[in-house]
Amino acid sequence: MINKLNLAKMNPRQENLFKIITSQYIKTAQPVSSNFIALAGNFELSPATIRNEMAELESQGYIYHPHTSAGRVPTELGYRFFVENFLTDAKLGKKEQSFLDKVIKSFKGFEPQVAKELAKGMAEFSQGAVFVAFSDSDFYYTGISNLFAQPEFGQHQLVSNLSQVIDHLDRVVNKMFDSIETDVEIYIGSKNPFSPDCSSVVSKYKTKNNSGLLGILGPTRMDYQTNFNLIKYSQELINNL
Repeated sequence: MINKLNLAKMNPRQENLFKIITSQYIKTAQPVSSNFIALAGNFELSPATIRNEMAELESQGYIYHPHTSAGRVPTELGYRFFVENFLTDAKLGKKEQSFLDKVIKSFKGFEPQVAKELAKGMAEFSQGAVFVAFSDSDFYYTGISNLFAQPEFGQHQLVSNLSQVIDHLDRVVNKMFDSIETDVEIYIGSKNPFSPDCSSVVSKYKTKNNSGLLGILGPTRMDYQTNFNLIKYSQELINNL
């Protein structure tokens, strides 16, 4: 799913703190403070002890301290640790399953429109951009406005960089076509072939006569668990047509 690194070990307390920081930052895009963790965590630690542990996590490269805030946010290395250690094969939510199932049931077999309709639903649930590539080099994407609406992309330069990514999305996807297998692949930041400013979750679908790629593009702060579940469930739906 993701190429594993030889990452520094965390003790259980640090893992718990790091998971809270990352999960909360993914939800809010706001740096997470020691006071928040003291209130949110199910353990009795003083803010001072929490700050010491956060300082250790920072020294290991998993979180950093934005200059304008007292809180911490995950680094690219931190997101990699999060994906390697906390991502599970959890089921997609019932609401999402129901919507995607309904899309599939309106088609008798595979056709490009099936994947396109699934992509629209995935874009809504992921709040990211979703692309579909077909074996005949046809290409479709949706949800670009979701991507640009993320707080990370409020900077003009980042928007300009992402606009260039969108313009050349088909070229990158064509290069990836033969390298992606059936497993769900996650590319974070500098390892993301689309742009180092974001992350992607990608997989290949295969039917009797067709194959293609299905992917979600979002900020490095994306909800990796939800997007992993969306890609995996949608891939299985298409494969079973």
